[in-house]
Amino acid sequence: MSYYEIQGGRPLGGALAVHGAKNSVLPILAACLLVPGQCVLHNCPDLSDVSATLDILRLLGCRADREGAAVVIDASSLTRWNIPEHLMREMRSSVIFLGALLARLGAAELSYPGGCELGPRPIDLHLTALRTLGAVILEEQGVLCCQNGGLQGREICLSIPSVGATENAMLAACACPGVTTIVGAAREPEIVDLQSFLQAMGAQVTGGGTSVISVRGGAPLHPVEYRVMGDRIAAATYLCGAAAAGGEVEVTGISPDTLTAVLSC
Repeated sequence: MSYYEIQGGRPLGGALAVHGAKNSVLPILAACLLVPGQCVLHNCPDLSDVSATLDILRLLGCRADREGAAVVIDASSLTRWNIPEHLMREMRSSVIFLGALLARLGAAELSYPGGCELGPRPIDLHLTALRTLGAVILEEQGVLCCQNGGLQGREICLSIPSVGATENAMLAACACPGVTTIVGAAREPEIVDLQSFLQAMGAQVTGGGTSVISVRGGAPLHPVEYRVMGDRIAAATYLCGAAAAGGEVEVTGISPDTLTAVLSC
């Protein structure tokens, strides 16, 4: 078992740059499936969940290469829409591929996601949102089989503001004719970052950061080069460490607007 030994009593000092937000880059990587061509993501953190996501993209037929802090994704030639259990079990966030694959290929097949040390968290809100848009989803022996049953923009009412369900609905809605309205949407900054990425691709998405998000589906999309937002959780941790130990710490690569709850203390 590994452990850390910390000798306190000294104020902290120095400057450091925050890496890209994991909770932002994972849905953005899935969103790369929406468009044929090469997308470049800058400030992409080198974390195990990101590596697992790149493995899934490669399995689906994408080219996925890391170049330092940048990742290059080319989704021109998808060869499959099913993700095997061993990859799905590596992380819970893999369920985000459901909406992206449905939007691009009209089909998706994957097992229930895993990898969350916080314990089981049902994905029923994800499935309900996609079914509201017209997806046909069958659950057989732990495998989700999703088909385009006539996707159409509709109003989705989330019973709780689930970040993942909001993201899945946003991705799937990009392929739905008409307007999709997500009521009770999550309002986290990572939702705004996904919206900004989709807008850069040409998608008509508005309302990110509020409880009502609107997506006008069917807009032509194109590859983009994009910089992922800084990780607000990591930044807040560093700032709280400095507040507790004293001293002066400069944290760069993060927008203060995403840290209002911490900075106002």
